[in-house]
Amino acid sequence: MRELILIGIGTGNPDHLTGAGIKAMQDADRILIPRKGRDKADLADLRRQICDRVLTAPGPEIVEFDLPVRDASGDYRAGVDDWHDAIALAWAEAAGNAERVALLIWGDPSLYDSSLRIAARLSPAPQIRVIPGITSLQALTAAHAIPVNEIGAPFVVTTGRQLRDNGWPTGVDTAAFMLDGQCSFLTLPPEEFDIWWGAFLGMPEELLIHGRLSEVADQIVETRAEARAAHGWIMDIYLLRRRPA
Repeated sequence: MRELILIGIGTGNPDHLTGAGIKAMQDADRILIPRKGRDKADLADLRRQICDRVLTAPGPEIVEFDLPVRDASGDYRAGVDDWHDAIALAWAEAAGNAERVALLIWGDPSLYDSSLRIAARLSPAPQIRVIPGITSLQALTAAHAIPVNEIGAPFVVTTGRQLRDNGWPTGVDTAAFMLDGQCSFLTLPPEEFDIWWGAFLGMPEELLIHGRLSEVADQIVETRAEARAAHGWIMDIYLLRRRPA
């Protein structure tokens, strides 16, 4: 592998691809599509649908591979390190003898995605090229037609794990939370916050809920569980803003 191209594809809507992303896909020798198990087969299907829609013949070779599963039984960071090593090896094996290889990355490769860290583990190291994509945070604020920040005020983008372990971030009244499979907003005093939640953003299945946390928290939990059961997976994000005293 001489060059590895990480292409942000937004939240699954082919319209989220930039012109640069489409060109990079077309120019690749091989596009790798990870399989995450039968329950998440739709994720691979979505990537194939994007390829079918934007690529023209003769296009790159499409190769699927099984994504390793993280061992969550021990230390979190050690488990992630071992997992990333295994993924890098899987990339290298799936790339084969192709010189220019592309991976389609949900959202943007630079925001709460480990693709760049995994790419750094490849040996020999290929040239890395990143094509930015629409982030889930952009898709969320656009879907709700809201600005992410108050006038002149900072905000934080973090994870559900951080909210559960450390509480509300200090120094801000607005925070966006990603990678939260446990609805960590339930740990907050619900009367103090408004929430803007979204799942499958930009897709036909898009789900949006907004309101005072005390009034919509249960609805979000129920809606999320039903959607995950129906699809086998869910990608969601939410923004919380502290209500004025």
